[in-house]
Amino acid sequence: MQALSTERRICRMSPGTAPLLERQKIFHSRDAEQTRAFLRGKEFRFEVLPRDLPGLDVHINGVYLPGAFIGYIHYGTAVTVRATPARDDYWIQLPVCGSIETTTGRASVACDAGHAAVCAPMQENVLRSAAGSARFNVSLTRGAMARQLTALLGDVPRQLVAFEPSVDMGSGYGRSLGRLLHFAAHELECEDSMLWEPHAMARLEELLITGLLLSHPHNYSDALRRLDRPVAPRDVKRAIEYIQANLADGVTMTDLVEQSRVPGRTLFKHFRDFTGVSPMRYLSNARYERVRDALRHAQPGDTVSQIAMRCGFTHMGRFAVEYRQRFGEAPSTTLAQGGRGRRA
Repeated sequence: MQALSTERRICRMSPGTAPLLERQKIFHSRDAEQTRAFLRGKEFRFEVLPRDLPGLDVHINGVYLPGAFIGYIHYGTAVTVRATPARDDYWIQLPVCGSIETTTGRASVACDAGHAAVCAPMQENVLRSAAGSARFNVSLTRGAMARQLTALLGDVPRQLVAFEPSVDMGSGYGRSLGRLLHFAAHELECEDSMLWEPHAMARLEELLITGLLLSHPHNYSDALRRLDRPVAPRDVKRAIEYIQANLADGVTMTDLVEQSRVPGRTLFKHFRDFTGVSPMRYLSNARYERVRDALRHAQPGDTVSQIAMRCGFTHMGRFAVEYRQRFGEAPSTTLAQGGRGRRA
């Protein structure tokens, strides 16, 4: 429902507005040469017909993650953008208003509210955006994709991942992706959003890539489906031991796969079977339980910030909000109650 209301809001706005990720401005211009120069530096070629120049109003907003980019883009008028083979990232192009067409090799996808496109790296990708259109542009680096696929397979892939180019936005993965991007765009407008926490940023990137690999068809889909193994609790035990020993560090799914010695998809399944949650949810829960225990048993002079940082939290505002939601009280209250208990 939120995604639909946001889309209607965008479509009612004039071409000169950029309602999504507005606080994360990267490039705004009405000048074709400035736009061409900016995009050339990103290995894109920009084309606009003379008759369409009066309507040009470029807005590129976005957020960079370690191995990904989540962007909102509109041009105001009809344009063509070509990515050179020097680009080694995967694109997901998801219109939120109007329509676009993507072409990779011989494959063309007409994108609108019901369809998105996945474009392959190291090829010439052509995007034609209709006047008044706006879209999400998600870029996933080839390295991040390969690392996540290696974690899921338990082996290094020998070929590039080749996805089916068209994504149905009305069901399954496509519908979930649309909702996730609208949620992320809304949250990233807020300075105190939990998504600005580095661990949360890493999980968002991991979710985007893992969801694509597990839910959208590609040349490794069959290999991933064949990985269902008999339940082996030892892999979960090894992962949990590693989590508990490294709660203060930036533990990733790749770390857990290496420690558990099974492919990532298998670890996901076993974790849910034995704990009822995903590995990363277990990590988050364990980190909050650790900090709560540390606050209760703090030494005189310890502060909430010092204790939280020792437990791996870096953004105190978001930590305090999540802590209160989980435990029904502020971290300072837990600390104060622990101090009274020691004095008694």
